[in-house]
Amino acid sequence: MSLQDLLAAENNLTTHMGKAFLSERVVLRGLDLHHDLANQHSWFVVHLYAITGRFFEPKQLTLLEYLWSCTSYPDASIWPNNTASLAASVRSTASLAMAAGLVTSEASLFGLRPLKRAFDFFYRANQAKQAGQSLTQIIEDELQANGMIYGYGRPLASLDERIPHTLKQIQDLGFANGSSVKMALAVNDYLIQHKQKAMNIAALDAAVGVDFGFSAEQFHLYMNLIVYAGQPPCYLDALQRPQGSFFPVRCSSVVYNGRAKRAWE
Repeated sequence: MSLQDLLAAENNLTTHMGKAFLSERVVLRGLDLHHDLANQHSWFVVHLYAITGRFFEPKQLTLLEYLWSCTSYPDASIWPNNTASLAASVRSTASLAMAAGLVTSEASLFGLRPLKRAFDFFYRANQAKQAGQSLTQIIEDELQANGMIYGYGRPLASLDERIPHTLKQIQDLGFANGSSVKMALAVNDYLIQHKQKAMNIAALDAAVGVDFGFSAEQFHLYMNLIVYAGQPPCYLDALQRPQGSFFPVRCSSVVYNGRAKRAWE
């Protein structure tokens, strides 16, 4: 950033995204929020429009919403829900608990970061295939470079129970012929045969995102709420229990194998 950039931005904000003209109107990506959007479309449609500047077809909206719904697990042992439950147990507010849960959905091995990397793989793989590379070469190059392909394999279970249900939705809604969806399934077949690793939901979700024309940042923003609906029931469950009683661990149950032990007074 140069001094000229700072001077040009001083005391003003130039944006194509939106502005609230209080007592008058609100503009979002060139459309009036109250006249063109909120009175004609659902929050879900407005949310997607805010991210992408696009209106999706009804069948696309059905599938995109399903990607959220099928991953909203009300299980307090899952890390984002665990965080929300812990926040409730210490009587934090609902907003803070939900925000904390969403933060912990961006982990290295689960959630949004692997999903974004899976999206990047299919985006690059489509380009490589159009350039004439074989799928086998694309897969082997990715394994050679990274040691893995994000979206394949699962830390806690060998199979992903969401896959058959999501595939049925994709097929029923007419999106099974998307280039990335077909590639995701072909990569799955190859990795099962050669590496004994099966697809997890991140691969299928990312393939849908690429086929629907999202950019990586847009899809990341959209999928940010993928686990959200599982958090409120876990928060409420912990809130109904005695304060501080969520998964308590007695000191004698803590196993420490470090070099030295701290002397507790």
